[in-house]
Amino acid sequence: MSIWEVILAFVVVVLMLVSLLANVLVLMCFLYSADIRKQVPGLFILNLTFCNLLMTVSNMPLTLAGIIYKSQPGGDQICHVVGFLETFLTTNSMLSMAALSIDRWIAVVFPLSYHSKMRYRDAALILSYTWLHSVSFPIVAASLSWVGFHHLYASCTLYNKRPEDRTQFVIFTGVFHTLSFLLSLIVLCFTYLKVLKVARFHCKRIDVITMQTLVLLVDIHPSVRERCLEEQKRRRQRATKKISTFIGTFILCFAPYVITRLVELSSVVPINSHWGIISKCLAYSKVVSDPFVYSLLRNQYKKTWKDIINKILKRSSINSSALTSESHNQNILQLNE
Repeated sequence: MSIWEVILAFVVVVLMLVSLLANVLVLMCFLYSADIRKQVPGLFILNLTFCNLLMTVSNMPLTLAGIIYKSQPGGDQICHVVGFLETFLTTNSMLSMAALSIDRWIAVVFPLSYHSKMRYRDAALILSYTWLHSVSFPIVAASLSWVGFHHLYASCTLYNKRPEDRTQFVIFTGVFHTLSFLLSLIVLCFTYLKVLKVARFHCKRIDVITMQTLVLLVDIHPSVRERCLEEQKRRRQRATKKISTFIGTFILCFAPYVITRLVELSSVVPINSHWGIISKCLAYSKVVSDPFVYSLLRNQYKKTWKDIINKILKRSSINSSALTSESHNQNILQLNE
């Protein structure tokens, strides 16, 4: 193995471990918290977590073996199953992110009618579509023997070994990436930009009220005024950062791999094998980032996994309540000073 292959193998191992830990923690939070289970977005997050975990335990180990041994790991049947799963899980996870963006769009733009427009039944219908959409492409690919081990990516994935099927495979691949990656990206951009527009509008209203209040409170301490202005700035930036993270991670992780697959079909530009594996690792990194972007960094999930850790460490609720009370008293003392 060359130094590049050792580095890439190490990266895959790290991605596997972090992905397994983070996605299992999300699953534990979902099972532990009744509040999370009651929320409609929890179904989409659960589906996304399921896809991420299955990708971690099925596709990533075989990619690691492909990098190490530079050949197809296991027999043809195993590779066909893993290639089928890779196509299905990637599409399903993309559509799950699009579903989450639609949920946020309805919640922010239509808050009064959210509970009537996004019920459990509606979420189940959306998930049914994502599964039907996601499974259709690998079924077609498997029936036409377009699944196998691709040395460029050291993975079992979509692959055509017959030159006579090249035109049909090019069309199939173009349609597949258009209806998976491009469709999901368009939905993400449309919904989150609408959400950002509403968030900025509310920020302006809050800023106007805040400035009017500061003008009226002439005796307010300068430090308090400064903190209010800083909070205004953070409020304006918060929504932009979150939406940039949602869209940015999607593009950064999936776009290099999709573009590489499309460029590969042209047979005009030679693609380095190391770059092929790197683009595949970038796609795998979305499996690692999703738990943090959509779940673990949210306050509700933070509180839940902290409760789980406290329970595992057998911390008594009495001690926890005492610490909370002491912290509350300290905050009151600081405010009174």
